[in-house]
Amino acid sequence: MSQTSSPVAAPVGLKLRTPTAPEQAVIARITAQRARIYERRSQRAQQRAVLRTKQGLPPDASSALRAVVFAKQHPLALAAIAGVAVVAGPKRLMRWAGVVLPLLLRLRAQR
Repeated sequence: MSQTSSPVAAPVGLKLRTPTAPEQAVIARITAQRARIYERRSQRAQQRAVLRTKQGLPPDASSALRAVVFAKQHPLALAAIAGVAVVAGPKRLMRWAGVVLPLLLRLRAQR
């Protein structure tokens, strides 16, 4: 990002004052921080796309498709999870689903 900021439209009749030197330093630090955050976010997106490509998935693959690919690549892990589910029973599974599902949805929303 460049150091120049875009002009902000002020309401009619309101004059914006120019920031002081300490305020300008804070604004510059905020701008640099935003640039780092955007850069890190784009790098993570690129890394995820490369990883999905290596797995044979399109970059915008759905969660269901990724779960199917995981199940095909790790059949023993899937069997172990199914065994734990059978031993735990439906009542306990439903209770844990009520705990885990909101966490998974929150993680998905953060992406």
